[in-house]
Amino acid sequence: MRNRLRLRLQHLYLLEAALVGMLFIGAARFLIASLYSRAGSASIVLSLDPALIPASIPGIVDAETVTNEFSFVIYMLAIPLLTIILGRLSWLSLVGVLLVAVGRVLMLASTVVTPVTAAALVFGGGLLYIAMIVRHRAQILPYMFVFGIAADQILRAVGNTLDPTLSTAYLDTQITVSAVLVIIALITLVVQTRQKATEQSAVNPDRGLIPLWGGVGLGALLFLELSLLSLPNAVAGRASVDYTSFAPFITLATLLPIIPWVRNQATYFVGLFDRNARGWLWMLLMALLIVFGTRFQGILAGASLVIAQFTVSMLWWWLVRPRAEKERQFTAIWLLVSVIIFVLLTAADNFTYEYGYVQNLTGDLAFLNPYIPPFLRAFRGFGLGVLLLAVFFAALPVIQTQRRIPWTTGTSWQSILGIAAVALASIGVAVAVRPPQINLLLSTEQNPVNSIRIGTYNIHAGFNEFYHFDMEAIARTIQQSGADVVLLQQVEVGRMTSYGVDQALWLARRLGMDVRFFPTNEGLQGLAVLSRVLIIESDGTQLTSSGSQTGLQRVRIQPDEGVINIYNTRLEYLLDVGDGRTVEQQEQDQQRQINEIFAILANQYPDGNLGRLLIGGTFNNIPDSPLADQMRAAGFVDPFAGTGLPSELSATLWRTGVPRVQLDYLWLWRRSLVPIGANTVNSQASDHRMVVIEAFIQG
Repeated sequence: MRNRLRLRLQHLYLLEAALVGMLFIGAARFLIASLYSRAGSASIVLSLDPALIPASIPGIVDAETVTNEFSFVIYMLAIPLLTIILGRLSWLSLVGVLLVAVGRVLMLASTVVTPVTAAALVFGGGLLYIAMIVRHRAQILPYMFVFGIAADQILRAVGNTLDPTLSTAYLDTQITVSAVLVIIALITLVVQTRQKATEQSAVNPDRGLIPLWGGVGLGALLFLELSLLSLPNAVAGRASVDYTSFAPFITLATLLPIIPWVRNQATYFVGLFDRNARGWLWMLLMALLIVFGTRFQGILAGASLVIAQFTVSMLWWWLVRPRAEKERQFTAIWLLVSVIIFVLLTAADNFTYEYGYVQNLTGDLAFLNPYIPPFLRAFRGFGLGVLLLAVFFAALPVIQTQRRIPWTTGTSWQSILGIAAVALASIGVAVAVRPPQINLLLSTEQNPVNSIRIGTYNIHAGFNEFYHFDMEAIARTIQQSGADVVLLQQVEVGRMTSYGVDQALWLARRLGMDVRFFPTNEGLQGLAVLSRVLIIESDGTQLTSSGSQTGLQRVRIQPDEGVINIYNTRLEYLLDVGDGRTVEQQEQDQQRQINEIFAILANQYPDGNLGRLLIGGTFNNIPDSPLADQMRAAGFVDPFAGTGLPSELSATLWRTGVPRVQLDYLWLWRRSLVPIGANTVNSQASDHRMVVIEAFIQG
């Protein structure tokens, strides 16, 4: 009977930890992206005359509010320090659970508490909970992260990579989940308190601590999981594989370590090596898998990242070690170290994408311009380097733990139940990620396709001018345009700062369209084309870029017996960031990129017959620029030219405090596609307006 009660209590512990882990991981993702967007919004507001800021645009936030939010986040990160004084009191874990449960509800509820502040409550409460279970239930910690990450994957599979629990429509469900979590935590606390103390050995595996290397490893593991390995869409983007095929395998790799038989086999494997070498070998294995998975493309690269996810998921058991009876406890301090490591790696990862936007410092900080801005711009192309640094940190607990292998054993029944749970979760993800049926626009004798509507839309990574993230608003804008084919720029398919969403895939499934994505930067940032017309081929090439890396995407569609070749691009932007390049030099970069595009066309069409062809995207220059003149001289037509529309209606860049100008174009090859209409869609979902044209198809 005592064993049965102990087993049931263990199940309650696991359920409690899994729920906390799920809410903690979701809040961590939300907090990263929200702090990024709030900082971006505040910096824009500070640079504008308050009288010019329209009240109708969502996302506007003042600097004081953001400062208060950042301060509160820092306070919540320090909350585990309470355990240094009160850690012996087991009820403190209930405080952590309450912070997680209540904070998660407040993230969705409309109250005076901002979502960022509420997410900070969840994150801080999660850290407090971690500090407490390490003290009293150390063997539960790995399951908190494994189950939490797997639950996050399942939810994102249901939401087509967008976490559905971030919608206000989820509020009632979240209240129920939070209530269940609090009830379970109360039960486990009461039962644990009433249990009579038994004789304890000097070292009890349920009473543990996180050493320094465990704290470093925890921060690095969180970064590896949140930035890449636990996101099937990020894996698909990095390895250039199909998201639908690999999503269930990522969940499988995440959950396999919960099976005792798998841990036994891993114990046998590492036991074959000298204890001084096994940690380095495990690190080398992870590094090689990530290098191969991110530097090559295809099924083998995707499989490498799936195996890398398994090797990383196995490391959660190495963060904690048993604590001797009178050993001092510094877990709270090392948890702060883990947060610092995580923040530094996340910041470094951000600048591998944002290096081109780093501006020189002004005012009292201008003396740092020879050092800080060049250092941050040097992160260009360093995405793999950041991942490998995280691998080194993540493997430190294995390297430092030489006297024991912490993978716990279990019974055959536990292995069978674990296999069933892993299989069920993987199959559930496989079902959830299945793509919907697409109704393609096909030409028939009864309904021939004589014209086509094509749009181009710079979606600004899903953010509006003031960094309010709203993919639904982006989708509604495209839907309103009625476009059959849409060229997208500034698309992200798994960055932490855009909530880990595969924006191309989500839009395609939301709109019932086919999609092709071409990465230009670190596999997760680039160009995409949505289409209701059959896509028969797609590829792309990088363009020489001094600033943010860009490229040229080609998609071939077949509306009838013939094909239309569509080229999608985003040229060098013109922005004085203080890096020594003048606007004239940046225009020369644009000119070089246009020349490269023409060279690609000359190579693909050596006879000069371009056929049905369109070049579109964000050209980042105005209609009377030499760049536009060159396009017209080459035989391309801007459908807005000669329409008589006021410049206000043809403008595509809409930002407060700057002139509204046309920067986005759809250039038609004049001998094959004849424009019969052009317009922009009135929407504030991005800082660019969507351009949509209708063209008659000749030949």
